[in-house]
Amino acid sequence: MQFRALGRTGWNVSAVSFGAWAIGGAWGSVDDTESLAALNKAVDCGVNFIDTADVYGMGRGERLIAQLKRDRKEEIVVATKAGRRLSPHTAEGYNAANIESFIDDSLRNLSTDCLDLVQLHCPPVEVYYRPELFGALDALVQKGKIRYYGVSVEKVEEALKAIEYPNVQTVQIIFNCFRLRPAQLFLEEARKRRVGILARVPLASGLLTGKITRESQFDKDDHRNFNRHGEAFDVGETFSGVDFNTALEAVERIKTVVPAGMSLTQFALRWILMFDAVTCAIPGGKRPAQVAENCAAADLPALPKDAMEAVRQTYASLIAPQVHQRW
Repeated sequence: MQFRALGRTGWNVSAVSFGAWAIGGAWGSVDDTESLAALNKAVDCGVNFIDTADVYGMGRGERLIAQLKRDRKEEIVVATKAGRRLSPHTAEGYNAANIESFIDDSLRNLSTDCLDLVQLHCPPVEVYYRPELFGALDALVQKGKIRYYGVSVEKVEEALKAIEYPNVQTVQIIFNCFRLRPAQLFLEEARKRRVGILARVPLASGLLTGKITRESQFDKDDHRNFNRHGEAFDVGETFSGVDFNTALEAVERIKTVVPAGMSLTQFALRWILMFDAVTCAIPGGKRPAQVAENCAAADLPALPKDAMEAVRQTYASLIAPQVHQRW
């Protein structure tokens, strides 16, 4: 496993880490025993950073990670998120009292006195223009409830605004072969400010594993039903906001440049790590075998220039017209 500096935190974290959305239960049925086996496999492979959220199974994901930390002696950095429990999910709800209440719940779920990293969970854009909220996060650091804080964003513009606040340590953003816009401006600005970058949805909701086809069916509670036909309220998340059939065509093009001995999953993760400003990719995994395949990507050689160019051309011709101007 390779390790990279997480912004200014002083932590060096695994270049391929673990995203806990799937084990929370929003990606089809899950079994807690198998989820714990997947988490343990991640640690066995050298993963020392796990990303979760209070809404992943309404605390289920956090409690599983707490169990993992009780069972393992290795140092594991845990990032969680707060804000999406608001109903309605409005900018007004992002206030000091609500955020501290959410953080208190996560402290209990994770069985700890201090959270390593808390990220605002894709708040409405107005939140980024409310310095009093970031001041409230500073106060929670002073109280000893959180060590560091960052943001999870939907748009590049939100990311650029967020890093104007001096104590924002990390930005979580969709960055993958289907979502190249962050590489144009944001990654370099983040590097200048020494902000850690967590690449979320790195496999485009599974499309970049190459295992999904037009005939694939998902469980009724699987998040991937939300954008199967382009009707999603969260079109920017599922399948990275790309039309399902267009994405499948793009996958077939990318497959032609995957080096021998490398799976498409590993190619997609290694593609992300070709950008030095990225701290880590955070793919999910419900089974140990998935986790092992993901983690192996961190130690693969650099991708050839023609493969990188092929991804860029595929994005420019097929995908950019749908998503580039939006995110």
